[in-house]
Amino acid sequence: MATVTLSNVRKSYGSVEAVRGISLDIADGEFVVLVGPSGCGKSTTLRMIAGLEEITQGTITIDDRVVNSIHPKDRDIAMVFQNYALYPHMSVQQNMAFALKLRKTPRAEIDRRVNIAAALLGIESLLKRKPRQLSGGQRQRVALGRAIVREPKAFLFDEPLSNLDAKLRVTTRAELKALHQRLGTTTIYVTHDQEEAMTLGDRIVVMADGVIQQQGTPFEVYHAPINRFVASFIGTPPMNFVEGRLAGDGQRLRFVAADSGVELLLDDAHAAQPAPIERVVLGLRPQAMALAPNPDPGKTIAAEVVVVELLGDQMDLVCTAGSTTIVARVRAEPGIAPGQRINLAVERDRLCFFEPGPFGASLLAGVRATVEA
Repeated sequence: MATVTLSNVRKSYGSVEAVRGISLDIADGEFVVLVGPSGCGKSTTLRMIAGLEEITQGTITIDDRVVNSIHPKDRDIAMVFQNYALYPHMSVQQNMAFALKLRKTPRAEIDRRVNIAAALLGIESLLKRKPRQLSGGQRQRVALGRAIVREPKAFLFDEPLSNLDAKLRVTTRAELKALHQRLGTTTIYVTHDQEEAMTLGDRIVVMADGVIQQQGTPFEVYHAPINRFVASFIGTPPMNFVEGRLAGDGQRLRFVAADSGVELLLDDAHAAQPAPIERVVLGLRPQAMALAPNPDPGKTIAAEVVVVELLGDQMDLVCTAGSTTIVARVRAEPGIAPGQRINLAVERDRLCFFEPGPFGASLLAGVRATVEA
């Protein structure tokens, strides 16, 4: 196991700066997930750690050893790719043993490591098969096994589940988490799937435009997003945003959005807001709403249902409030149909407020997270 540290790491391709001076400390045995949209720099960052991309500026250290100029094979890391990269003419056992043979590891030790990894992954019965005889999930396990037998200081995963179907992705995700708990090896995992990030990571690092926007535990990032980008990217369905203002209401503040007719009285959790604000963006999680039988001024939103998406015991309601679209995830009830007028009760202690703009900063008192400019 190992610590991994990135200090002001940059990567440029000509005039294009893919990674813009990120710094990150990964603890021994930690499972860290880099997450963000395509082109945010997460895979480039992982490849620089692996040594597959040269660093334009900054330093990367593994166990206090600067590895900037060290060849990938000498960094003592193992990488699992999206496409598995198995040798088609070799058996599962041969694929898993190949890297150890190149290192001239004794045969007995190779067999021992392969058998242990195969038992961990439940693929003992597949050792004599060729990759073409395996399902997608089985190939993924072989790729994992090939990494495990090396007993590296750190595992690097580059979107390893993206080729699996939805059901198998959920199953394999749980197996990966359980495997990390058994092995305790430092793991850096890259994905664009925020659900994967939330379920797998001890800590998640949200990236955009080559910059770390926020890092923290999944709970911290979900409940206290540092800016509007993080709030919109983390969470399914995405957070609703309503532009309006904070107006004085005696001893309390009220959020008012003229275009949507939304008016919400702020509760005690937002009492630290010092004064009215003329331009503000309300952030409201779909899960922070519920169907209400009657309107309750300052606590509910009046809306019209446009689309109903049944999800079993829950349903997503795509609604309009004036000119604003709002998505609410509520308990499934019969009889809700498009065109129906409804009232949505809001959990006001879960409201977020942001400055205007796609990266508008959080205005909530108490939000603390690391943001790199």
